[in-house]
Amino acid sequence: MKRWVVTLFVSMLCVLPLGAQEKEGERMQKAADIINEVVGTPEGISKNLLDRAVCVGVIPSFKKAALGIGGGGGKGAIICRRGGNGPWGGPTLFTTGGPSIGFQLGATATDLIFLVMNPKGAENLARSGAKLGADASVAAGPKGREAEAATDLRMGAEILSYSRSKGLFAGVSLEGAVIKQDSKGNRRIYGRDIEPKEILLTGVAVPAAAQPLASMLNKLSPKGGKPFKTK
Repeated sequence: MKRWVVTLFVSMLCVLPLGAQEKEGERMQKAADIINEVVGTPEGISKNLLDRAVCVGVIPSFKKAALGIGGGGGKGAIICRRGGNGPWGGPTLFTTGGPSIGFQLGATATDLIFLVMNPKGAENLARSGAKLGADASVAAGPKGREAEAATDLRMGAEILSYSRSKGLFAGVSLEGAVIKQDSKGNRRIYGRDIEPKEILLTGVAVPAAAQPLASMLNKLSPKGGKPFKTK
């Protein structure tokens, strides 16, 4: 009887991490699907704009808080080009929230996408607890042909952000959002404790769970970005 109980307990320990990995893989598959659906469409993110980005962040189904409080939260992934201008590498997982975001989003569940346009923005996001608008400048991203006519001030932002809900795609400012490291999620997909700085700025092997996301971006934009400064 004791042997049976021990065997059952060990089996549960093995199954739980596998289920957690599948959940993280599902998150990144959704992120890949969202990017594929919004890049290159007439009212989406222009291919030229993606080619200029050093990193991309996606939050599938950001949940707005109930009772009209205005806040909300979600889980997402940030993935950068290796060295800032190479092929896309492994992602870092994160959670986000902020008291002001919900007021900007009319729907209860919205996909959020943001492009990191320069190395400084990537360095800021590599620090857990970075606040958009304070630690990194952020602006509503231009759509489609708007990107060609966007002002220098708008395009000078470190991060350009968008929302998609019920088929509608628009630029939206994520000012006030706080990006926090999802340490447990990263540990599950990489098999060890790892910091966002190592993932985003140094470059690590793409874990199996993130292959669909990295492959999608390498297909859409194999070249571009700006080189990170090496120290």
